Formats: sequence, structure tokens, C-alpha cells
Amino acid sequence: MAQPFTLAHIGYMLDGLLWTVILSALAFALGGVAAFGVMLLRISRFRAVRLGAFVVVQIIQGIPLLVILFAVYFGLGIFGIQVPPLAAAGIAMMIYSAAFLAEIWRGCVEAVPRTQFEAAECLALTRWEALTKVILPQALRLATPPTVGFMVQVVKSTSLASVVGFVELTRAAQIINNSTFQPFLVFGIAGALYFAVCWPLSAWSRVLERKLHVGRH
Repeated sequence: MAQPFTLAHIGYMLDGLLWTVILSALAFALGGVAAFGVMLLRISRFRAVRLGAFVVVQIIQGIPLLVILFAVYFGLGIFGIQVPPLAAAGIAMMIYSAAFLAEIWRGCVEAVPRTQFEAAECLALTRWEALTKVILPQALRLATPPTVGFMVQVVKSTSLASVVGFVELTRAAQIINNSTFQPFLVFGIAGALYFAVCWPLSAWSRVLERKLHVGRH
């Protein structure tokens, strides 16, 4: 027998939204750290290092996030390692985020005019000093809009974590719908909550893009 939709259900969905935000922040923070390291490998002076990093990134980008989630959650279980749903989702999304952010940031670093590298060499800066003091500050300005835009994808991708039993917003909506049988109402509210989180990020990304465009003319 279907249960009526109540404010308690709204509260449960808000709890799911909170865990969606937590998982997104966890994936973005850990993925960002890993992405920075991968980005450095992608711009290495050594061709073998660049090629190895390229192959790894292409493999990860070519595998659906859902498959990565299953591999982490169920694959590690084969070796007797029990991974909690939050940890499995966080690791999988960290891997996914790192691959894409690394390429975004690599493109921004390489978009910095070559003359900036040459100027750093003329100042007798080491490669690391040139990166940290000259190149990365300029690349950061270029990378901010697409990075913020990618955050929207991360938030929406957290919905896949429901397949490993992690109760984020989508899973909370599924559980509520199973008892209320009101899919249009339940998932409509879930969609509105996703929109409430993602739209400000998208708008912020567009504002940053406009500012960057204006600043270059």
C-alpha cells in the first residue's frame, strides 16, 4: 500500500542532497590533487613519461564511471578488502575527476604563450620555479571557468553512486518512490534539488568565461 508523501520525505531527500554535496567535494578535492600530479606528468620533459600518463588518462576517460564504481566496490572485495559505499564512490569519482581535470589543466598550461617559458629561462629559473612563479599563475586564470564547469558534471555524476548502495539524493528518491509510488513528484523534487546546486555553478562558470574573454581584449 502506497504511503502519502510527507515532510519527513523531504527531510530524507535533503539528507541525501547533503551527502551528494559531501561526495562531490570529496571527489573534487582528492581528484584535484591527483590531477595536478598527472598534469605534471603530461607536461614532463621526458617523452616516455608523457606517453605513459597520456595512455593512463585515455584509458580512464574511455571507461564509463559506472564501470569504475563496480571495479572499486566489487573488485576489491575479491581480494577480501571490504570497501564502504562512501569510500568506493569517493575513490571511483576521484579517479574519474583526476583524468578529466588533468587534461583541462594541461590544456590551460600549454595555452600560456611560449614566450613566457622563454622569458623564465632567460631569468635562469629552474623548470619548477618557472612553472610555479610564471606559468601556473597564468594558467590558473585560464583554468578557472572550465574547472568550475566540470564541478557541475561531478555533482550530477554522484547519482551513479546509488548502484553501490550509497544513499545520496538519487538513491534517497528511489527509496521514497518505492514506498509512495509517486515518481513524478519524488523525482521532480530531486531534479529541482540538483538544479538548485548545479545552476549556480553553471552561472558562475559563464560569468568567469565572460570576464576572461573581456580581459583578453
